[in-house]
Amino acid sequence: MPSPGTSIISSWSELASTTFRAHSSEVADQTSKHNALWRRLSEKGQTRIESGGLTIVQPLDYQANSTYQRYSGFDALNIAAVDVLTSAEYAWRQVAVNVAASGLEIRTNMGDNRIVNFTKAKIKNAQRSMANGLSVDTYSDGSLANQIGGLQSIIADTGLGTVGGISANTWPFWANIVQSAAAPLQGGGAVTYSAATIETMMLNLQIKLTRGADEPDMIVFSDDLFAMFEQSQSSLKRYAPADNGKGGMMSMKYKNSDVFFDSSGGIPAVHGYFINTDYLEIVAHRDANMTMMDELRSVNQDAVVIPVLFQGNLVCSARFLQGVLKA
Repeated sequence: MPSPGTSIISSWSELASTTFRAHSSEVADQTSKHNALWRRLSEKGQTRIESGGLTIVQPLDYQANSTYQRYSGFDALNIAAVDVLTSAEYAWRQVAVNVAASGLEIRTNMGDNRIVNFTKAKIKNAQRSMANGLSVDTYSDGSLANQIGGLQSIIADTGLGTVGGISANTWPFWANIVQSAAAPLQGGGAVTYSAATIETMMLNLQIKLTRGADEPDMIVFSDDLFAMFEQSQSSLKRYAPADNGKGGMMSMKYKNSDVFFDSSGGIPAVHGYFINTDYLEIVAHRDANMTMMDELRSVNQDAVVIPVLFQGNLVCSARFLQGVLKA
């Protein structure tokens, strides 16, 4: 025999699922608007849906073909097999936010308007929670249990470390570029970041990250460095189009890059990340891409829980085209 209130809880679960489906695009939209990097990757189509696999595999072209040769007439050609491709392998990482309601909450919010408003409030809270958590994780160093390997991991302060199962300590092609005020790339002694020095440091890093048409298209600063950069541009300020900062993040321009500060959490003080987003991707599983699952009933509580799941990671295919500006 059904327990008292079971039909009411079932009706709420159906309403929650319907509400979520109606606003499903807002879940990803809330996340992208909340995070400058996530937004840029989403806008550029740098997202990939996978159907499975033990890991996320990212093919890499890591060295030139050494059979290149100049020849004349009947000279013998070099037909040696050359290994020019490898792959980085990224672990699946999982995130869950639960839309939960007790029987008391559901029954005391009955009535068309009250239950609809109650359900929307629960869904909106789940969206904000997912956005906040993924924003922090996207900029993280991935050191917490089951955490996405974020920007601080891919663009490491040392330029080294293991990303995607490949150690930059062993394979130099896999290191990212570092511009430190303590050891400027152009040589000389240490400098102090200020409005007078920041653009010189940025230029040094920009040059190292430019390869033909490949160059950074996005720079994300901590609040302090963004303030120095804006002060350095007092007579030459260039703001990006208004839509570039929809997430509440002010955007300026440096060469061909949009420059953001992101206060959503995760970026360390005195840090700036020069990002070539052509070589970054958000990969998600097709069955857990901000996806609402079936309801779960507690066996010893008058309550229902509906999980919203994400399974994926942030992956990189060219670390040497990514750089960090730091103290």
